[in-house]
Amino acid sequence: MNFKHLHYFWVTAKTGGVVRAGKQLHITPQTLSGQIKLLEEQLGRRLLRKSGRTLELTEAGQLALRYADEIFTLGAELEAALQHDQPARPQAPLRIGVTDAVPKAIAYRLIEPALHPEQAPRLVCEEGAMDDLLADLAVHRLDLVIADAPLPAHVNVRAFNHRLGRTTLSFYASPQLQARTTQPFPQCLAELPLLLPAASSAVRAQIDQWLGEHKIAAHIAGEFEDSALMTAFGREGRGAFAAPSVLQHDIARELGAALLGHCAGMHQEFYAISVERRITHPGVAQITRVAKDLLGVSS
Repeated sequence: MNFKHLHYFWVTAKTGGVVRAGKQLHITPQTLSGQIKLLEEQLGRRLLRKSGRTLELTEAGQLALRYADEIFTLGAELEAALQHDQPARPQAPLRIGVTDAVPKAIAYRLIEPALHPEQAPRLVCEEGAMDDLLADLAVHRLDLVIADAPLPAHVNVRAFNHRLGRTTLSFYASPQLQARTTQPFPQCLAELPLLLPAASSAVRAQIDQWLGEHKIAAHIAGEFEDSALMTAFGREGRGAFAAPSVLQHDIARELGAALLGHCAGMHQEFYAISVERRITHPGVAQITRVAKDLLGVSS
């Protein structure tokens, strides 16, 4: 591969067009376009396509950009290390995918301790749908996927589930919403709009069953794939929402939401999914150790 051509593509993708990239690289847009076309011919895939008056990345271009980011970031680190006369053996980054349904505070608590050692790895973190992250895991673009469900049976990926633990769920609401309730928990939920995980999430069926068992006629104001977006709506008083009980103090401090009540018998589980049957990556091993304190001993 001609890395000069790859660098031209990388700058073009970062700046958003050949004109801006050409100014930065001090070459004409025509020359730049020709060099990128040579790269595309070498790779056998289109990387950029026109969308109106702008350029956008193809699917292959998005993949190439992620690799180019890694290549040129490492190059800059090498240059900086040599300039300061402190060459060091680069440590492989720790690449972690976090599914949309995992609360960001849970993900942070699990991942952050892995970054404490003096030679801590550089963290590369992605968020997205389970199937997309597992596809990246399958081609070793990720070391680990943190999810609230085990590896789905329909996904043809050779990977292994490592159960991290579980936490009970609780319902929370803004103080303004809480002030509108006249009934004790859980009957008060029938008086409030509810914000719930999407029907495809691992915990939604549990919540629906729990509401039915308590004969609560739910007024569902919103359904969300992304837990962070759901809690953001909850913070603004758009509805009561369910979240892990272990985050009660975080939710009170960061969202200003009050606890309505704990849901006995309703749990959210968390898994580390990796291509290793027996975890050997030190960063991933640290995450599984932290999970025992945060979520209980895994089994």
